[in-house]
Amino acid sequence: QVQLVESGGGLVQAGGSLRLSCAASGRTFSRFPMGWFRQAPGKEREFVAAINWNGARTSYADSVKGRFTISRDDAKNTVYLQMNSLKPDDTAVYYCAARDGGSNYYSGVDEYHYWGQGTQVTVSS
Repeated sequence: QVQLVESGGGLVQAGGSLRLSCAASGRTFSRFPMGWFRQAPGKEREFVAAINWNGARTSYADSVKGRFTISRDDAKNTVYLQMNSLKPDDTAVYYCAARDGGSNYYSGVDEYHYWGQGTQVTVSS
């Protein structure tokens, strides 16, 4: 079993930055592909960013490409999402996810086995 705990959300003005963290515990974090997803009110959960098990490969949704950066620190069992140039459309609950195995990055909600509880990000205009 893997436990994921997100932190770093909050209220920020448009154009500002936030860094989300996701701390993992329970199993060998360094072998897990990781992802960030978000869900706005009334919308489905959507892919934001993903990173493969060793950090060599990343993928981003078109809506965040060039503004968000995913990274991982296996020594700290933590994955990060640096969010710059935030827009009101980025407002959502952000979720961290872990996949139990695989060498690639993954963008599908159903491709992940473990989820955090989410952290709220609100961007004001």
